Order: sequence, then structure tokens, then C-alpha cells
Amino acid sequence: MSSSRLRHLEIPAFVALYLLFDWATYIDPFYGLNITPWNPDPALGLVFWLRHGWRAAPPWFVALLGGELLVRGMPAGWLVSVLGSLWLTAGYGLLGAALRRQFGDGGVFDSRDRLFQWLLIVVAGTMINDLGYISLLSAAGLIPAGQWGEAVLRFGIGDMVGVLVSMPLIWMLSSAAGRRRLRATVWRAETLGYLALAICVLYMVFGTIATSEFKHFYFLFLPVIWAAFRQGLFGTALIVFVLQAGIGALVKWNHAVNIAVHELQMLDAVLALVGFSIGIAVDELRKVASELKQTMRLAAAGEMAAALAHELNQPLTALSAYGKACEFLLERGESGDVLKGAIQRMIAESGRAAEVVRRLRDFFRTGAMKLEAVEPGQLVAGISQQFFAQMREHGVELKVGEIPPLPILADRLQLELVLRNLLANALEAVQEQPPGARRITVTGERLDGKRRGGKLRKGGCLQLTVEDSGKGVSAALAARLFEPFVSSKASGLGLGLVLSRAIMEAHGGSLWAEVDDHGIFRLALPLARPLEQDGEQVSYAA
Repeated sequence: MSSSRLRHLEIPAFVALYLLFDWATYIDPFYGLNITPWNPDPALGLVFWLRHGWRAAPPWFVALLGGELLVRGMPAGWLVSVLGSLWLTAGYGLLGAALRRQFGDGGVFDSRDRLFQWLLIVVAGTMINDLGYISLLSAAGLIPAGQWGEAVLRFGIGDMVGVLVSMPLIWMLSSAAGRRRLRATVWRAETLGYLALAICVLYMVFGTIATSEFKHFYFLFLPVIWAAFRQGLFGTALIVFVLQAGIGALVKWNHAVNIAVHELQMLDAVLALVGFSIGIAVDELRKVASELKQTMRLAAAGEMAAALAHELNQPLTALSAYGKACEFLLERGESGDVLKGAIQRMIAESGRAAEVVRRLRDFFRTGAMKLEAVEPGQLVAGISQQFFAQMREHGVELKVGEIPPLPILADRLQLELVLRNLLANALEAVQEQPPGARRITVTGERLDGKRRGGKLRKGGCLQLTVEDSGKGVSAALAARLFEPFVSSKASGLGLGLVLSRAIMEAHGGSLWAEVDDHGIFRLALPLARPLEQDGEQVSYAA
């Protein structure tokens, strides 16, 4: 709907639907007046006002006056009915204006905070509107003096409950985007399941009711909780409205005029509040999970970019060198085997670069690994070499200790990512120390017993330790360090260690931090076992 223009067909549709709601919920009226336990029609009017502002006032007045004439037979007479309709139009209009000012014509039920803001405005607005309307009827002599307080409570709570129960669903149905999302959310087989359960529970609790002895009302929470947990706010809005409509229809069908109105009203309100609170909490959790997933993707993309920058450096440098060589050879008029050899090397290097990109892409997309026998000493030396320039720039002493020449079966690119992340963290940690006290050490040792985080495979494992002179990891931080968004760095997202541990666990290894007065991170990987030797070629297994 447009907030600047009212289409002609919307006005008769609004009035007709408003009168239908008024007629359907004209149950147990107080002295034959517009005072009933549940009034969903103001919810329709408020949504109409949110969409169109003050332009909704004339159609709303017509609908209110039409209800007095067609549904109740004008029990208060023309003058009081007109005055009452004018008062309600103004009161509901002010309530709609307050909601429009607070929420605009955008999302009203997007979060728990906005839900409770909406609830407070609705409660305050309906009660103020109620006091004026009931006072008008009382002044006209239509309500006995001793019944004024009961009439105020019944009409005010009836309006409040009607808006609370009905407005979310009507709001969703009032826009094309809301209808699409509602259809996408509830157009599922399980929706029939909780609707069928709702029908069964409704008949069990209210099917033969004539008084307020609905002892098994708590069964009504089952379909509400089902819908809320599975489909969030949109499923809750549907089931709460269906339950309320079913309760009203069954009470009206059974002519249950001796019910305790306040009990029925409180049941309606509690059902709606519990359902909406759960539904919005579920929606917020799903939104957070989606954002977390997206952030993890971005973090993985960052790690992938860093890995690509390193891994592609050598083949691109080689391609540049071979390209210059080919240019030089062509200038000399060379067209023989030397030129062909340079071109073949260029092709080989381009293939190597493509293989690097494919492997990293497959890993970050599916977790696929290309296992090979990796010499840990060479791996650590290669990664450390990348940091020497940064270490010198910041006055950091980097020492690589003796690492046993024990091959491990692993994906070299993935282990480089882990080591690069640990060294980058250590470099940042030691920068807090004064010059001369900035040290990072990388060591390795073979472990034949149990490693931390699991049992060893037969043959033991290799443990690498990255130790720095930073302030270390506290016990409280160590317990949460490998959770997403937990970081000791001011600018860190806390995702590098999450990815690193995932890589280690995918290799059957582990990664952990020691609690100490300086930084200690350890990673352990099972050793590769030689299977067979063919000349100088050895094959390995994990």
C-alpha cells in the first residue's frame, strides 16, 4: 500500500472486513453495547492507519458507525452512537499516530525491543481510549453507575487483547512483501500439523463449553510453541490468530454466556505474549546465525586471500622471469629448444598457480584436502621466512628451534594457513612489550603418549609450539579463545583461531593455548607411517 494515496477499492474492502470482524466477535456483549471480551477490529484499523495516516480516519468512522447500526442495531441511539464513533476514531487515530511516529510504516515486530515498545503503546492507548468511551456511555445512562469499572476493564482489555492477538498477522498480510514472507514461512507440510493439533486442542478445551470450566487450557500452548520454535514470529502470528478465532467461534456456537470474561481475556493475552516472545527470539537467533555464517565466510575469504597472495607469489614471479627471458630470446632471434623450454616452464608455472587456486577454493568451499607427506621443518622455515622482514621492522627476535625430521601426512596449504595465523598473532602480541623483550620461538618435538584434545594414533604425533613474550592467555580467555568473535586483539574478529582449529581437527590433530604469563600455542598432528618404499620413493599413510 502507498502511504500517500488511498486506492478506492481499499476503502470498501476495509469497511467490509471491519464489519465482519465486529460481527464475528460480538460475543457476550455488556448491556448489548460494543463491549466484548475480544475486539480484533481495532487491530485492522491500526494497520490501516499505519499505512495511510490521517486518511484512514473517515473510513474508520464509517466502519464504527456501521457496526453500531448493522451489528448491534443502534442500542445507544443515533446521537450517542455518532459521538461514540467520533471519540473512538479520534482515540484510535491518536494511538495509530503514536505507532506510526515510533515505527513509521516499516517493521513493527522486528525485535523484542520493538515488540515491547509496541505493547506499551497499545496498552496505554487502548486504556485511555477506553476511559473516554465508557465515560460517554455512562454519562448517557447506558451503563449503571455501579458497573462503570467492570465496563472499563472489559472494553479496555478486550481492545488490548484484540490488538495484541490480531495486529501482527494483519500487519503481515497488509503488504506484498509481508504476504510473500508469510507464505514462504508457513506454506509447509508441518503447518498443517500444528493447525490440526490446534483444532483438536480447541475442541477438547472449548468444544462443549457452557461455563468457564476450561480446565485443560494449557494444552493450547502446544501448537503455539510448535509454531514459534519452527517458524518464528510469522508462524506464531498465524497460530495465535487461529486459536483466538477458534475460541470465539466455539464460545459463540455453544452460547457460553456464563464464562468468566477476565479469565478468557487473560488466556488470550498470555498465549499471544508467550508465542510472540518465543517467535521473535527464534527469528533473532536465526538472524544472528545467518550473520555469523556470513562473517565466517568473510573471514575464510580473508584467510584465502592471504594464502593466495603467498602461494601465488612464487609462480607469478617465475612467470614474469620466464616471460622476460622469452622476450630476450625473441629479440635475439632464438626460436629453437631454448625458447620452447622457457615457454614450457611458463605453462608449468601457470598450471601450478591454477592448482593452488583450485585447492584453496575447494578447501574453503567443501573442506576438501590434498594429503601429502610434509616435512615440518621445511614447512616452518618457509613460513618463518615470510615474517623475517616484519620481525626486523618491529624489533622482534624470531628463533626457529630444532624440529624432528618426522613427516606428517597433511595438506601443506592448510597447515601454512594455521602457522601463518599463529605467527601473526604472536607478532601482534609481542609488540606490547618494550624493545629488546620481543621474542618469538617455534619448536617441535615428538610425542608418543596422549596428546591434549584426544588419543594418539599408533605411531605418535608431532607437536609444534609457537611461544612468544607477550602477556599470555588468562584462564578465562583460554576457555573461550576458540569461540567465534572472541579475541584478545583490539581489532580482531576472533575467527582466525576458529578456522585454524577446524583445519587441525580435520587433519585428526588439535590446537590449544596454554595458560601462562606469556603466549604459548601448541598444535599436534599424527605422524605419517611409511607404507612401502620403491627405490627412493616412499609412500605414507596417516
